[in-house]
Amino acid sequence: MEKSIRKFALENAVTFNGKANPGSIIGKLLAEDPLRKAKMKEIAPMVNKILKEVNSLNLEKQKEELKKLDPNRDKKLKELKEKRKAESKELPELKNAVMGKVVTRIPPEPSKYPHIGHALSFLINYLYAQKYKGKVVLRYEDTNPEKGKEEYVKAVKDDVLDYLGIKVDKSIFVSDHMDKYYEMALDLIKRDKAYTCSCTSEMISKMRRSMTDCPCVKKTKEVVLKEWKSMVAGKIDEGKLTLRLRISMEHKNAVMRDPVIFRISKTKHYRQGEKYKVWPMYDFENAIEEGLLGITHVLRSNEFESRIELQDHIRDLFKLPNPTVRQYARFNITGATTKGREIREKIESGDYIGWDDPRLVTLRALRRRGIVKEALYELSTVVGLSKSSSNLDFEVIASINRKLLDKKAQRFFFIEDPVDLVVEGYEEKNVELDLHPEVEKGGRKFSVTNEFLVEKKDFKKFDNKMIRLMDCLNFVKDGKKFLFKSLDYQDFKKEGKQIIHWLPFGECEQVEIRMPDNTIKKGIGEKNISKLKVGAVIQFERFGFCRLDKISKGKYEFWFSHD
Repeated sequence: MEKSIRKFALENAVTFNGKANPGSIIGKLLAEDPLRKAKMKEIAPMVNKILKEVNSLNLEKQKEELKKLDPNRDKKLKELKEKRKAESKELPELKNAVMGKVVTRIPPEPSKYPHIGHALSFLINYLYAQKYKGKVVLRYEDTNPEKGKEEYVKAVKDDVLDYLGIKVDKSIFVSDHMDKYYEMALDLIKRDKAYTCSCTSEMISKMRRSMTDCPCVKKTKEVVLKEWKSMVAGKIDEGKLTLRLRISMEHKNAVMRDPVIFRISKTKHYRQGEKYKVWPMYDFENAIEEGLLGITHVLRSNEFESRIELQDHIRDLFKLPNPTVRQYARFNITGATTKGREIREKIESGDYIGWDDPRLVTLRALRRRGIVKEALYELSTVVGLSKSSSNLDFEVIASINRKLLDKKAQRFFFIEDPVDLVVEGYEEKNVELDLHPEVEKGGRKFSVTNEFLVEKKDFKKFDNKMIRLMDCLNFVKDGKKFLFKSLDYQDFKKEGKQIIHWLPFGECEQVEIRMPDNTIKKGIGEKNISKLKVGAVIQFERFGFCRLDKISKGKYEFWFSHD
């Protein structure tokens, strides 16, 4: 008993800066043996006595005693910390999920280039399918002929499937199912579950707000059927008729008040051409596809919450299974626009260089800047199915990407504003530096004389304290001269002030770096970058991580990733 009390008191004291709390100790004693509750009158004085002794010790002494009582405590704490860290990166369990039976979907609308918000949603669905050894369906929701384009379909293939490495089990285009939708609409009309409506959108909204029945609801089934056939045949102008679901205009959920499920659009469709003139609305198309494809779990942001009831109702009309819906808080992307219309306008005006402009968070912009796909995978598990709104900006992505790149990115030197530096007393040598301080020793070879190039801003700060050219030599300033002192890093540690990067005079490559604000920094880089392949993400030491985008006429063009 005394040993347990002392151990718990020491643990509590070490955790809380030297002062243990009696309540915590008693709680742990009872957790260890609930029968002790009946003996608390005997135990309490013992606890107070030992607690007083423990609290009289200084923190270091408390740590020493605790180590004697529990020699493996540090190891156990480390293992617990690693376990919790691993668990925090795992997605939480899904309700109604059966191993091997889960089917999720990735539903892009091919109306713009996907951005980070899309990526996180897609990855959450993909990773859950993997977690339960299930399947994921890629579903192009292309029933809006005004917006859908082949260009954006290709963007999904390039930016989602290729860049993110998502492997889907099935791909479908919703517009390929139009004949099926028409059959279902006809079935609803024949069952008196739908009616054609000639009201304007403004009139419909007004009647919904006032919970007033639409006059069109009184149409006979024969009239509705005739008007529907005219709509499908293209004989009715856009905006003149819609098909609405008959539910109730007094329903407490406004979405359920006789929603429009089909509209007329005679815009030529990028895939179907002019074959179809009537197109399903989002809720109808979405609900039917979840049922027909056997989607078991729908994972999406909570902006669709009010529509769950309607989509379930639509599936019930056709005896289709309803999926389990799990919603999470919407991701708020800050610091960059994600609106397709705004981006298009800026591209057309020349403000942006394209959908991959470095100021954007589209997937192709992130890819071009050197954000590795693993960073987005990790971010999706961190965000997970949180019900708290998340503000995401580039710095959040950069912090994860930096951690991943730091373990493998090769190191090189880049100087933006070079100044000549002559170190007197240093003899010509061959110098070899590491491509990575931990994983790639050596590999960066230089033929060095006593003449170097350094950054102008470093040069201006030189005083009479020892300066070290990184992994090369130590020198000091003496008046207007620069004198060689030694090669040993230990000498610098004793009396040095600053470590700077450098380049050997005459052995350099021309470098341009596109920065996050789309400006260009020009300078010189070490000759060893000539071994890089386009697409490589490296670190220019003391500058930042960059991705090699292009080699043109001997000039190396990089995109800045982050510091």
